[in-house]
Amino acid sequence: MTAHTDLEGTLKLLPEPSHRLLEVVAAEYAALATEYGPRNVLVLKRHPPGLERVRECLAGETTDGTPLSPRLESVPEHASKVLEEYDPTLDRLEYEERIELISLVIAGAKREIPPYLERAREHETFARDVGQLLLEVTRQRLRHADCADAHDCLAFLTAMNDRFHEVLDERGLIERADVVPRVVDLLDADADGLRTRIADSYDAVLALEFEEFRRLDREYLTQLTAGAGTELVCLGERHASVERTRVEAGRLEDCSSGLTVEELDPATTPTRGESRSGSRSPPHRAITRYLATGEPPASDEPATARRIRAGTAREQVRQVAAEIQYLVDRHAWSHDEVAVAVPSVDRVPDARLGLRNAGIPTATIGTDSLKEDPAVNELYAVIAAYCDHDAELAHERLAARVPGVETPTAPAFESRLRSQSHSRSTPESSDTPDPPSATIPEILESCADASVRRSLENWIVRTELKRRIAEEETWVDAAEQYQGIRRVLEIARFVEETDLVAPDWEGLRRMLRQTIKYDAPYVHDVETRSPTGGVTVCAIEDLKYDSREAVFLLDCTDGAYPGEQHLTQLFPTAWLKAMPAYPAITDPDGETLERTFAPRARAADDPDANPRHGDPFDAYHAERSRRALALGTRAARSHLYCCTYEREAGGLRRTHDQSRYLTHLESIPHVSFEDVDALGREAAIHGEANALEALLDEPRGELERILREASTGGEADLAETEALFEEIQVVLEDGDGDDDLARAVRSQFEFAAGEVVRRE
Repeated sequence: MTAHTDLEGTLKLLPEPSHRLLEVVAAEYAALATEYGPRNVLVLKRHPPGLERVRECLAGETTDGTPLSPRLESVPEHASKVLEEYDPTLDRLEYEERIELISLVIAGAKREIPPYLERAREHETFARDVGQLLLEVTRQRLRHADCADAHDCLAFLTAMNDRFHEVLDERGLIERADVVPRVVDLLDADADGLRTRIADSYDAVLALEFEEFRRLDREYLTQLTAGAGTELVCLGERHASVERTRVEAGRLEDCSSGLTVEELDPATTPTRGESRSGSRSPPHRAITRYLATGEPPASDEPATARRIRAGTAREQVRQVAAEIQYLVDRHAWSHDEVAVAVPSVDRVPDARLGLRNAGIPTATIGTDSLKEDPAVNELYAVIAAYCDHDAELAHERLAARVPGVETPTAPAFESRLRSQSHSRSTPESSDTPDPPSATIPEILESCADASVRRSLENWIVRTELKRRIAEEETWVDAAEQYQGIRRVLEIARFVEETDLVAPDWEGLRRMLRQTIKYDAPYVHDVETRSPTGGVTVCAIEDLKYDSREAVFLLDCTDGAYPGEQHLTQLFPTAWLKAMPAYPAITDPDGETLERTFAPRARAADDPDANPRHGDPFDAYHAERSRRALALGTRAARSHLYCCTYEREAGGLRRTHDQSRYLTHLESIPHVSFEDVDALGREAAIHGEANALEALLDEPRGELERILREASTGGEADLAETEALFEEIQVVLEDGDGDDDLARAVRSQFEFAAGEVVRRE
């Protein structure tokens, strides 16, 4: 472990999260690029999200007309390249391989597994939660010796992590969480002149998002710039740290030892060219300031935002979709100018699917959960067939996926496979396309090879899997399924090269099954800008270095902001509070809380007016959640939407579980929320799902209208109702609707007439 060395350079601080952040970043970069030249300035951002938006704002020309081509990278990406330069042969462990290795290490543990963990292993999220904990243990370089006197569960897991890294070292592997710590040591020792070579490639370093740099990240900056004559400029925002404060208490100034602190006033910071927002303050600026700092809006600074209230989470997404289309139509915006933020990355797939079903194109590309990937399911069926497990079922599934093949009625596939050795596959057979009449067993036989990876590659080529995906799916779905194929092939490569599992179909099936079981949606890289454009759907923290005309914050409920589960689902909160060795802040006191978040004077009815009262743990992490909400609001340039939905409140009663922060904002003078009924607007219906729902709503809605008129003594024009029902009949008879749709519409009439009562 390298000894700590103070940073040497300048820390430029914005007083609070500012809507002009990207303009300030561009101005600071332009000044350094003018002095040293664009290619001599290394720009490092702490986290990968937002890199492309930063790259856009840095591009342009210097004052002397020199084109800017910024050297911009995230800290993990840059450290990975430095490590590769030192040792190109070092193999970084893929996510799937890590799952397999950790499970094998735990299964082969000589230490007795604590009873609590034995029981917890039955839960679906157990492996995922353990994996996330061990990633954090690795990033902070905690060893079993550091936790030997801790809770027996934590001591066991850190011991397993030590053993896990011993296995990695034995095999010449390194996991991604260990890249930055490993490179810090290499740079500190100047191994093979590494630090000298790296430092010679730049004259200045601009470190963005400095408020999120942890201890090892700051050590990395030190090693990149110490003693090399390199100018270091760090840019940070007060009241904006969400990730660093999860594991490291203290204000931003507490992390700036050795740096010369310079206060910035964004109102007077020069900009390069015309900003996209024209430096216009958004109408909700005071809301962002309150959420970030606790400072209530001044009397001369009114603040306003929009609010969408829905009955269910699903309806919430439908209303957001309708409002997005309304904004696009009214303002002639592209969908790229809109972002939808959810409290955590796990909510991204559902939110994105809901928007797309409503006809809204989305640009978010990630690696979804493998079990939801059709291409992965097809390849898993291929593997199952080669294993002779559920061969008939596998044939049926594959026949449904591959066009132009006969339903498998040939002799049992098991006997056919046994009669042909995998090793007798010839190059000629792999180059000859199968006739359309080939059965699934025949195609599988022709694809068989001594290598499981090559067999899968043969299947992909022979059945034109990628072409089928491109023809049947949207660009975003196709990109994700291609990623799923790549991951399966990478697992197959690992199976063939390692001695941890058998290099055959059974070994591949076991590893892929385990990866599918423990895989989490969107745990991998997420790209929010696709060539086809669309609405960005992301976790709220990912909007920190982003800016859009309209931002929709979903799930603004008290269960999400501040929420109850702040760190992990692996242990009860009461246990976490008694685990000082846990790699996060678990035992803060009132002084730590005030020192870290510097709460300003607040109104007496503010839910967080006195952070010394109540549970310090809950108060500490509630402040982090509050900041995350502030960063989401800051990303909106003109339209901010806070979206909520109802929840069960006992019996048949339902209530809006609105975040306490929004509730308190409503009570502050000069702050207002405009309620938006997106579905009530006169607007075109977009998307097949929306069209079907609108069709199903018509019969019941129309009959209810007639009953209301009758009950209040009004008059209803039955001719209009008859015309509407005739249109529905024409749609069902002449359109593309099927029998199920017709039955669904008929049931709506029955429900409205009281002929059918559904009992939940």
